[in-house]
Amino acid sequence: MKKLALMLTMFCLILAMAIPALAGRLEEIEKRGTLICGVKDTVPQFGMVDEKTKQIVGFDVDMCKIIADKLGVKLELKPVTSATRIPMLAQGQVDLVAATMTHKKEREEQIDFSITYFNASQKLLVKKGSGIKSVADLKGKKVASVKGSTSEKNVKAAQPDCTVISFENYPEAFLALKQGKAVAATTDDVILAGLIGADDNPDEWEIVGEPISAEPYGLGVPENDSDFRDAVNVALMDAWESGAFQKAYDKWFGPKSKTPLPLTWTLELWP
Repeated sequence: MKKLALMLTMFCLILAMAIPALAGRLEEIEKRGTLICGVKDTVPQFGMVDEKTKQIVGFDVDMCKIIADKLGVKLELKPVTSATRIPMLAQGQVDLVAATMTHKKEREEQIDFSITYFNASQKLLVKKGSGIKSVADLKGKKVASVKGSTSEKNVKAAQPDCTVISFENYPEAFLALKQGKAVAATTDDVILAGLIGADDNPDEWEIVGEPISAEPYGLGVPENDSDFRDAVNVALMDAWESGAFQKAYDKWFGPKSKTPLPLTWTLELWP
């Protein structure tokens, strides 16, 4: 009897420990009253530190605000990099990642994604007059990129004879280009345009070449949590239908922004 009682006690303890784990992220967020969102803080127009307020601002931040408002909770931001964003989400340090992250099949092994909320393509940033016009011109040369990004693999696949030197963030990769440590920097065209727009001498730089790859951005969400993923998707679709999405886009990529980029695509909308 004692052995049976002990086994029942242990079973109850295990069950009690498992119940919180079964609670979805949406329930945790509502109980906490805060959505913890991982965003970059060094990517112009998407996630960057405002010089006046010292707060992280950008299009990705606005997407997080839209979702937090839809859930009726406050927003808390945590800085991430290309290398840390997936581990931080998988480990539960953040609820959501909005960090210029391309939705790749291989990443589905660790996390899930929202519908595509931004469409970009990978290109090259070079100094005007450099002679670099495409990835073919990178043969035997060094190109700067960012650790943990798809850009690293894509450029190497497109030009196996180049040497990729990787940095923690895009400003560091751009600095390497300026210092002559690389002949080009590569990532998504919109990020490159943001780097040029934020530079003191924007006329010295240009984006060249045909797209190396398509880069559809998705918001990273915890794996196997369909309730939370659906809530994020509905928030994005509602924002598109209300015009809030386009307002945020125009703020960062409209004609009067530092990175003018016409909105030529439509968000996926469910009936």
